[in-house]
Amino acid sequence: MTSRPRPRPPRTGYLLSQLGAFASARFAELVKPAGLTPATAGVLRIIARDPGLSQRALATRLGSVPSRVVVLVDALEGAGLVSRTRDPDDRRHHRLDVTDEGRRVLGALRAAAETQNADVLAPLAPEEREVFAALVAKLAAAHGLDPDVHAGYRQGAPEI
Repeated sequence: MTSRPRPRPPRTGYLLSQLGAFASARFAELVKPAGLTPATAGVLRIIARDPGLSQRALATRLGSVPSRVVVLVDALEGAGLVSRTRDPDDRRHHRLDVTDEGRRVLGALRAAAETQNADVLAPLAPEEREVFAALVAKLAAAHGLDPDVHAGYRQGAPEI
C-alpha cells in the first residue's frame, strides 16, 4: 500500500510577500511618469493628510532617521510639490505643506493607486475583493501596521 504524499501547507506569508513585491513594482511603474518613487509618493500623501507636519514628526511617523526624511522632502520640494517653511510657533521646526502642484500630482497618485489596486485584484470577483480587503485590514491592524506608512521607510529597511 503506497501512501499518498501529504499536501504541502499553503505558504501564505511567502505568497503575501510575493504579492506585495508585485504590487510595489506595479505602483513604482505607475508613479514614475509623475517623477515620483513609491517613497516620495508616500511622503507626499502623508503631508497632504497632515498639513503643517514637521520634518521631525514625519521622521517619527515613518520610523526613519531624520537624514533620510530630509532627502525625501528635498526631492519633493525641488519638484515644487511641497513647501518647507519655519513654524511660526516653534522656529526650530519646519512646517511641511503640499503646494498647488503637489495637489495636482496627488490626483495622479490617486489614479495610479486605483489602477494598481484594480490590477492586483483583477482575478477576484467583487465580493471576493471586499472579503480580501477586510481580511488584510484585520491582519494589518492586529499586527500594529500603519496603513499609511510602508515598512521600507524604517531605519535599516531596504530601499523602497
